Amino acid sequence: MRVVIIGAAGHIGTYLIPMLVDNGYETIAITRKMSMPYEDAPAWHKVKRVLLDRENDSEFIEKLKAMEPDIIVDLVNFNIKETKKIVEGFGGTGLFHYLYCSSCWAHGMAETIPFNPDDLRKEPLDEYGKDKFASEIYLKEQYQKEGFPSTIIMPGQISGPGWTIINPWGNTSMRVFQDIADGKEIALPNFGQEILHHVHGYDVAQVFYKAITHRNQALGEAFDAEAATHITLYGFAKHMYEYFGHEPKIKFLPWPEWCKYEGNSEECEHTYYHIVRSGVFSIEKTKQLLEYQPKYTCLETIDLAVKSYIDRNLIRVSDN
Repeated sequence: MRVVIIGAAGHIGTYLIPMLVDNGYETIAITRKMSMPYEDAPAWHKVKRVLLDRENDSEFIEKLKAMEPDIIVDLVNFNIKETKKIVEGFGGTGLFHYLYCSSCWAHGMAETIPFNPDDLRKEPLDEYGKDKFASEIYLKEQYQKEGFPSTIIMPGQISGPGWTIINPWGNTSMRVFQDIADGKEIALPNFGQEILHHVHGYDVAQVFYKAITHRNQALGEAFDAEAATHITLYGFAKHMYEYFGHEPKIKFLPWPEWCKYEGNSEECEHTYYHIVRSGVFSIEKTKQLLEYQPKYTCLETIDLAVKSYIDRNLIRVSDN
């Protein structure tokens, strides 16, 4: 089987390419530039690399069709228009499977928990989530009406070594990690009980691979791709103090006061969108239908990412 991965060298493709190549799939990796994966593997030296820019190449679909894929894994589709181009371009061509990367942001705010991956009454909060959800609705309709062979996968906050993870403030500022590493007091918004959803890129890739190998169970379905457990802002901060060998020094501030304390309006907005849709995602469906078993816990994933920060001197650790 020939698999084409769009956006192959990112967080998910880094691990998905070796899974496919090592299991005998003819694999084509599409990227906009000759970027390297976050972690090297022998499979990356065997895979066929193709440079294509979906946004700026008007012949993208035709070039994709010329590759004659059996399976398309679409990891960088952020617009319902692009989803429609795929369906219109490959409908009736004998495409075996189309796997669409959505996001936990498609869920919106929680009413009951855990979130239901099959809930079609979701109310995403931002344009990114709304676009992802629009593609989800469209693909499910196309599967039911036309038999278009699609699967939707909704990763949590993809994390791991080599890239920026969501911190105990719910944004990507390095300041909170450094303050904790220095043993300083930090403040969390509200009571620190909002929930984050770190999942290792390997495990998200694993869900995509399992959906390919469990095609009959995956067609027309949506799956959450998460770790087995999640973590609160408070639990994350407390764990970081322990990681750096300090007693926790954590206080809590109401939202307006916390935003003044944080001091960066963009980071504050980033935090808002992460914590306002705080909730719990279930992987029971993913485990039952796809036989998914996460390799990493959320804490293991966080620790690997923080170690990478230290190794790259993004967090300075005192010798004392």
